[in-house]
Amino acid sequence: MRSFLKIFLAMLLALIVFSLIAFFFIAGMAGNVVSSSMPVLTEKSVLKIDLSEAYVELPQSDLRSMVQSQKLEETPSLYDFIRLIKKAKTDEKIKAIYLVANSNANGFASSEEMRRALDDFKKSGKPVIAYGNTMTQKAYSIANVADKVYVSPAGDFEWTGFSVNYMFLKGALDKLEIHPQIFYAGKFKSATEPLRVEKMTEANQLQTSVWLNDLYSDFLQKTATARKLDTASLHQWANTGLITTPQIAAEHKLIDGVRYDDELQTELKKTLKIDSDNKINFISVGQYARLNTDLGGSGDKIALIYAAGDIVDGNKQEGVISDGAYIDLLRKARLDASIKAIVVRVNSGGGSALASDNIWREMKMAKAVKPVVVSFGDVAASGGYYMSCAADSIFALPNTITGSIGVFGIIPDISAFMKNKLGVTFDGVGTGPLANAGAADHPMTLQEQKIVQGSVERVYDQFKARVAEGRKKDTAYIETIAQGRVWTGFRAKDIGLVDRWGGLQDAINAAARMAKLSEFRVKEYPNYSSLLERILRIKGGEEAASSMIKKELGNEYASAYQQLRSLHRMTNSLQARLPFTFFINAPQKF
Repeated sequence: MRSFLKIFLAMLLALIVFSLIAFFFIAGMAGNVVSSSMPVLTEKSVLKIDLSEAYVELPQSDLRSMVQSQKLEETPSLYDFIRLIKKAKTDEKIKAIYLVANSNANGFASSEEMRRALDDFKKSGKPVIAYGNTMTQKAYSIANVADKVYVSPAGDFEWTGFSVNYMFLKGALDKLEIHPQIFYAGKFKSATEPLRVEKMTEANQLQTSVWLNDLYSDFLQKTATARKLDTASLHQWANTGLITTPQIAAEHKLIDGVRYDDELQTELKKTLKIDSDNKINFISVGQYARLNTDLGGSGDKIALIYAAGDIVDGNKQEGVISDGAYIDLLRKARLDASIKAIVVRVNSGGGSALASDNIWREMKMAKAVKPVVVSFGDVAASGGYYMSCAADSIFALPNTITGSIGVFGIIPDISAFMKNKLGVTFDGVGTGPLANAGAADHPMTLQEQKIVQGSVERVYDQFKARVAEGRKKDTAYIETIAQGRVWTGFRAKDIGLVDRWGGLQDAINAAARMAKLSEFRVKEYPNYSSLLERILRIKGGEEAASSMIKKELGNEYASAYQQLRSLHRMTNSLQARLPFTFFINAPQKF
């Protein structure tokens, strides 16, 4: 026994010593990286923005890349991006903005918020220059706001229109003899289509065509305004495939010319009156963020709660909207007397209907105490709309995807697959005919099907009632705009699903007015880990696997893979979520 204790204590001591050494080593490495890569803001600096970076709701960082490159820099959140552009507008040392516009990793509504911030920056009289070797339409949707837009003479400029593609899995499931057993309410509720049909239904074609053309029309209109062209010509050029080179794009005034990077930098030096022998001091948005860490403001507090990802049951803290965690956040904000208003930023295609209702309840309770304003991001639909409809006011952008008021459930039957493919069979006993209801080891009986369909319809009726109450509409009217139909923010305002068009800052300003605040500071939730904490917990596992998948497949196809993995989360519980991930081809090269 003594020998065992000696060995155990020795191993424990060794583990503690090793952990302490590792901690100070990594902390020291991080400190060295910080000191060696601290950005310097000089006179006539140029803020450089790479549109291929995704500016999402919370700051992002590729920790392994930072360690390898010895640059401690993370991509700011979308709201930080907006505030940093506003800061740069009055910063005497920032003389211009340079957009690297090859591709665009941001959603349509996020892109619109970025575009608006850049348009506001131009009011300072400082130039915004956009450049790309190959400029996709999605990158151009932001870049066209620039004072000058250039593309490499050997590059490419895309102008072909938008399209949407869905992935259908029914054929694969049929071959595997897996029967999903699907139940849904709402003729437009297309979330289950990839599992039950091999192509889009007429209802889904209709709704998709409408919202896609809304996004496309918005893109054409903004381009026409920025470039002093007409939308009819822009539409015709895309349909005929006229714009095949940057040179042709320049001839038709979509861009200002073709330049190599050195030519562009020479032109920029002349504009900023920088000696030709000197380098331009480019500073990235991430570097600029490190020089401007306090963006919260001053005065009374407004709580800004980010709700991004799938809506799930439980208390998971990161990457999803779990009802346990978000009820706690909302409740703390409601009970905190120092918080005068609450803004919830929703970027979610939905998820668990039960979790959505639980969060809705807490939103309603908060609304009874202080102003609650919701800001919709790229997507705020189905469960994302459910949890939001109790708010005092809802803001969205015209190209936000929202609505999809409907419910579905999936209970798989894998008995044929297990028997015919693997030779596995099931047998057992129960206390009654429904004791094994909902199990995946048998086809559902008619009685089981009626029970599940009844549950789906009850939740759907409850969903509509919540919306009717929050939007102060009759439930009969809500039925006409529900049925699982997807809407753009452009139409959602007309039909009463949202109150105003505007971005996150507009929603925050509205909350301040409702709370009668002349000055305010924004307190953001949930509190995300510090960069050092994230470095210290670098590990393999899911984070590393996700990074590798994105690297190999690209963001769009990696997203499809994640959708396949999420199938198990949608079984045996009622869901209020959007269709499986759709790819809007704007187009974007992968």
